[in-house]
Amino acid sequence: MVTGGAGFIGSHVARALKEEGHEVLVVDDLSFGKRENIPEIDLEVVDIRDEKIHGIFRDFSPHYVFHLAAQIDVRRSLREPEVDAAINILGTLNLIKASISTGAKKFIFASTGGAIYGAVENATEKSPPRPECPYGVTKLTCEHYLRNFYLWEGLPFTALRLANVYGPRQEPRGEAGVVAIFSLHIKENKRPKLFGYGKLIRDYVYVEDVVRAFILSMEKGDGEIINIGTGKKTTNGELWELMKKLSGTQLEPILEEKKKGEIDFYSLSIEKAKRVLGWEPQYSLEEGLKRTLAYFGVCTRVQ
Repeated sequence: MVTGGAGFIGSHVARALKEEGHEVLVVDDLSFGKRENIPEIDLEVVDIRDEKIHGIFRDFSPHYVFHLAAQIDVRRSLREPEVDAAINILGTLNLIKASISTGAKKFIFASTGGAIYGAVENATEKSPPRPECPYGVTKLTCEHYLRNFYLWEGLPFTALRLANVYGPRQEPRGEAGVVAIFSLHIKENKRPKLFGYGKLIRDYVYVEDVVRAFILSMEKGDGEIINIGTGKKTTNGELWELMKKLSGTQLEPILEEKKKGEIDFYSLSIEKAKRVLGWEPQYSLEEGLKRTLAYFGVCTRVQ
């Protein structure tokens, strides 16, 4: 079962599992996900907080639960922390309880890196968590719940703290990532905004690399919290310059101050992912951006 499986990362996970021969069921309320992202995969349209979830679990009886459904908009979490908590905490608890009652083998959770660590460079899993927004608080809370249910109910889990994931099918509107937003601006010939005056540092990881980490977690990393990123620091200004070069656009960015809730910098250490999962990223930022720009219909200039 893949919750949020009609969305950006979830649809890539669901398709990869299907291609490997697994029977896959997607649970998604389609508030942001799209049916066309998973055309050949079974879908239950339901909110993860709904009691109907328990009947779906009984009928499908999943061996593995990949939980990617979430409220992920940092700014919305600041405006409506109660909504953020209801979806991310109560929804996750509903899924955990259903997993336990139907004997799931493992619960694999999409957590967050930057929103949990705060402004930390090369953060390791032992770095003190210092979430600076309610969204990060809810993800950290879910990790604690997973530890408790592993301890007391025997439900194995792996929590993957994801860096800034980008790639095809990322929605360029709403709570989208900056790569999708920049891609749309290039396509529509609109000047992009560089918040933090182009100096915000992030760790950008390509979606296909992230998918491999999820699949490896089926058999590895029980009870572990693991960073999934690249360990490389890139400013949003550098990101724009690379996308500008690859696309051939002449657009000049608009520099603005950072938005409320955004951190100035972070990057993730991936040494534990290498050790525990045998995982490391295979796509360079340039290669991932080429593939993403091609998806958005923006011609890439091969160097």
